[in-house]
Amino acid sequence: MSALGDLLSNNRRWSDGVKRRDPGFFDRLARQQAPRYLWIGCADSRVPANEIVGLLPGELFVHRNVANVIVHSDLNCLSVLQYAVEVLRVEHVIVCGHYGCSGVEVAWKRTPLGLIDNWLRHVQDVADRHRQRFTRAMSATQSMDRLAELNVIEQVANVCRTTIAMDAWSRGQSLAVHGWIYSLQDGLLRDLGLSVTRSDALPAEYERAIAALAPAI
Repeated sequence: MSALGDLLSNNRRWSDGVKRRDPGFFDRLARQQAPRYLWIGCADSRVPANEIVGLLPGELFVHRNVANVIVHSDLNCLSVLQYAVEVLRVEHVIVCGHYGCSGVEVAWKRTPLGLIDNWLRHVQDVADRHRQRFTRAMSATQSMDRLAELNVIEQVANVCRTTIAMDAWSRGQSLAVHGWIYSLQDGLLRDLGLSVTRSDALPAEYERAIAALAPAI
């Protein structure tokens, strides 16, 4: 059987298993989508959003791109955010990066790859903005881990500065934006200590999260 045929067979087994455990699952899922969470994460195949937080289909709205970047000119990401906040009325936006991120590595090493260099320029800008958080004594891995953390914090701030988040807060909608990071080595998530629930809280929460990172060596 071809590789694609294997995937279709896997899908049938998965569907059959779900229906055995919960015969009404797909009927309910087809009628309504009501997630409480929007996950903005990396497209890396090793970071399956639903699976690592133990949620079923329908419980997590997901947007993924290389290096979990939120750019104010990216209409794809902004459309997902707008739909999640204004239509689905999610209560939490989780920006999740991960250690060992290939996009962060390429950005840190300034490795030319072509078109994607333009996208990863945003991550390089994060490194440039926080030069004091890196030292010559840090190993390459330590530096890339630090950049992955800083990138999450910056992207949380970018979400909070969108008109979508600011409008939600101005009309009194309950919305919290969080920064997490995932470890490929042990499968655990780490809260980076940045949760923003109103626009005027961002500056202090941002500075607190940056200061809470482990001191540069």
